Amino acid sequence: MNAVIYIIDWILFVPLAFCVSYLLFYAIASRFYRSPQYPAARKQHRFAVLFPAYREDRVIVNAVQSFLGQEYPAELYDVIVISDQMQPATNDALRQLPIHLLEADYTDSSKAKALVLAMEHIAGDAYDIVVVMDADNITTSNFLSEMNRAYDFGLPAIQARRTGKNLNTDVAMLDAVSEEINNGIFRSGHNAVGLSASLSGSGMAFDAGWFRRNVRQLQTAGEDKELETMLLRQNIHIGYLQYLPVYDEKTQKTTNIKNQRKRWIAAQFGALATVLPDLPKAFMQGNMDYCDKIFQWMLPPRLLQLAAVFGLALVAFIVCPPEASIKWGILVLAQIMAMLLPIPRKLLNRQLLKAVLKVPQLAFVMAGNLFKLKGANKKFIHTEHGEGEREGRVEMGERRWEKEDGRSAMQRKDGADH
Repeated sequence: MNAVIYIIDWILFVPLAFCVSYLLFYAIASRFYRSPQYPAARKQHRFAVLFPAYREDRVIVNAVQSFLGQEYPAELYDVIVISDQMQPATNDALRQLPIHLLEADYTDSSKAKALVLAMEHIAGDAYDIVVVMDADNITTSNFLSEMNRAYDFGLPAIQARRTGKNLNTDVAMLDAVSEEINNGIFRSGHNAVGLSASLSGSGMAFDAGWFRRNVRQLQTAGEDKELETMLLRQNIHIGYLQYLPVYDEKTQKTTNIKNQRKRWIAAQFGALATVLPDLPKAFMQGNMDYCDKIFQWMLPPRLLQLAAVFGLALVAFIVCPPEASIKWGILVLAQIMAMLLPIPRKLLNRQLLKAVLKVPQLAFVMAGNLFKLKGANKKFIHTEHGEGEREGRVEMGERRWEKEDGRSAMQRKDGADH
């Protein structure tokens, strides 16, 4: 084999082999993960449940109504909706519910600004735990009870299992599968070896004191990455509740997933640029959790990695002699294993096989995003939800929502509901 081709072959193979090995290691670890069974809580803690909602008229009322069905004592949690550019009719419908409605008046909307606004309206020691949900999220009635058990056991940062609630298009199916791969590799796989789980942007809970002290430092559209960075810099472990689902609407159209992934890629690379200088210090201090996170953010977007592995393997089989191309065949198999192991069995079906045919198109879209990242980490890019849903429709059945009389923590500070 030509010496130049030989050198190029190894230059391309080694970094990809590192990326694939990283994913495969945690994918295998995820198969051995067993969710810890936390003992009964000694105390029922107070929760502030935040729903940032930017133009989420189609889904927010349904999501809030559903959440109000918690088994947890009503007087021990408050739902706070931060309404940003929603219709007056939506805000009026929300005011009929036993919640607190904050109407944003800032410009240059972002989820980070919504979280800061909410904390500004909460009395300093009113709550023990802050939960962050997305406007389309639906969860189970024991969500707060399980969060309370984990927090009472000693977890100051917790991530529930976000999972798809719709599989109605090929794109939605692939988005849901991608979420499950993330759950396996970056959450249960990491917890299985003693490292922190990744935050997913919703279904998250934090110690209220910590959240209040740190939320003002959020500056970008990748607020989950910033929260992770602050937690790991401070050696705070992020626990994962695999058994606690948060149903999240999956992106249904190629255009929407293109915009969503552009924001995610920009957030990842922006976070990497911020934390990479910390790597030597983190290593010297033995903060392996933080070191791992920095390595994680070095990985290319998964669809692009998949395309690179398969594409370069094909070229190697054509250009290189058999003894040199064997390693590429092994790498392809390892990549496939890393992708398949975390996927729940129920999603390994004909619908997924059909959806996989769309992967080359989406990989091409992701590649195009790499040339459009300028400013994407600073600019809020909204993902539309509720396509095909009727506004205000409650899919989980009619319930009556009653809260205890008496003034809440926000009322004690502000004197009235918003």
